[in-house]
Amino acid sequence: MSLRCKAAIAKGDGSYAIETIEVQNPKDDEVLVAVKAAGLCHTDHDSLNWGKPIVMGHEGAGVVKAVGPKVKSVKVGDSIILNWATPCGTCFQCENENEHICENNSPVVAGGNGYTDGHAHIEGTTWNGNSIERSFNIGTLSEYTLVKESAVVLNPIQDMPFSAASIVSCGVMTGFGSAVNSAKVTEGSSAVVLGTGGVGLNVIQGIKVSKAAKIIAIDINQQRLDMAVEFGATHTILADINDEGLLKAAEKVKEMTNGRGADYAFECTAIPALGAAPLAMIRNAGTAVQVSGIEEKVLIDMELFEWDKIYINPLYGKCNPQTDFPKIINHYKNGEIKLDEMITRTYPLEELETAFDDMLKGRNAKGVIVFE
Repeated sequence: MSLRCKAAIAKGDGSYAIETIEVQNPKDDEVLVAVKAAGLCHTDHDSLNWGKPIVMGHEGAGVVKAVGPKVKSVKVGDSIILNWATPCGTCFQCENENEHICENNSPVVAGGNGYTDGHAHIEGTTWNGNSIERSFNIGTLSEYTLVKESAVVLNPIQDMPFSAASIVSCGVMTGFGSAVNSAKVTEGSSAVVLGTGGVGLNVIQGIKVSKAAKIIAIDINQQRLDMAVEFGATHTILADINDEGLLKAAEKVKEMTNGRGADYAFECTAIPALGAAPLAMIRNAGTAVQVSGIEEKVLIDMELFEWDKIYINPLYGKCNPQTDFPKIINHYKNGEIKLDEMITRTYPLEELETAFDDMLKGRNAKGVIVFE
């Protein structure tokens, strides 16, 4: 038995189309999910050029429609959040509490092009009669998705809006986790966030939850800086687009932090030329965090590393989905972080092109595709 549904299919050549796919019933440890909302990020647009057809999307939330006989954690009717970093639980990294970089299932760790198949890929989705993979093994830009049980996290707030829940599973987790799990921002500290798009705003939220005393947001867009203040920034710096390496902005940061530099600095721009910029913002023995996942060669003036500075490049905010997603949802429930306010606009699947255009032109903090 199978069902037919609409999905966004990346052709691999830079184009995509809304097509009909066929999804099989779940087997063993598989879960069939009716996707209700799917967040968009730049990785989804990148998937247009991965060189093969793929069901797009890697952020999402929905309702369980069917489960395989070995599934224990969810049941039909449950509201869930989908997670793309599906741990195997038995490899070296999983056993060392690094589920987000699982050696067996991670769709990004093993490859040099930003995407690999991983062992979490399952059959059961076809397009034009041929098997097709799902982006990051979940493919959320689809009315239905078939995933492993490890890709499903029960939402502790069952009536939470699906649009807000959908963005937790990548952009929110990456930003929030980079501050809380990776950098371990301390109470009373100072922190700088370079770039205040969707991920940067969630870094700010993680820093705020960590009770930092000073949160400095830097951007070239005043509108984004205004939004950063709404999400918790205490100070802002409107940067000059011609400020090479943001060195002039770094001087302003030092003026705001007793001449030393901040305790922490987070790069969230995805601009290779700014890969070393957070090092210029931090004090000696401070911590610089490269959040945006730059995958290009970056030249670094080693004088920026003086002295005892730490530079880290975390993936997915060191996410452990089964524990971190509920923590984020609890902060949301208590009014400590904003999710609904982050969604600038929602779109039906048929308006994906408009949604991409709004994202690429910086009109949205976050755009979300919603399904009936």
